[in-house]
Amino acid sequence: MTFQELQPKITEITTNTTLSRDEKLLTICQLLSGSIDYYNWVGFYFANQETKTLHLGPYVGAETDHTVIPFGKGICGQVAVSNENFVVPDVSAQDNYIACSFTVKSEIVVPLFVNGENIGQIDIDSHVIDPFTEADEKFLEFVNQEIAKIFTV
Repeated sequence: MTFQELQPKITEITTNTTLSRDEKLLTICQLLSGSIDYYNWVGFYFANQETKTLHLGPYVGAETDHTVIPFGKGICGQVAVSNENFVVPDVSAQDNYIACSFTVKSEIVVPLFVNGENIGQIDIDSHVIDPFTEADEKFLEFVNQEIAKIFTV
């Protein structure tokens, strides 16, 4: 399924009034993981500004021990500080990478902004080296813009 075909499905999920916020997030994880071959782990981390940590939210994929990540540590932690997308074509080339699994070859993390504040991020791991393109970034920015709406209601 193309990103263009997925966009209305994302909006349909975020505007579904019968699902809780976490159910919406999990459903989006399931949709992305099931629709894009190289999205092998899809999940959300949410920021705790007081403790400067990220906390694992809904996700689909292999279990992870990384349920709390300090700001600045790993790819997710760096995005919490930089407020910018981070695409890692080959995780083995990253010094500040937290290995989740030996099967993970690349990663993309896109921050989630609500009212201009970085409240978390979508994190996607792939078992393929360098699969993520600018189109992935733009699509995931769209996903996060739609998700932001469920935090402002």
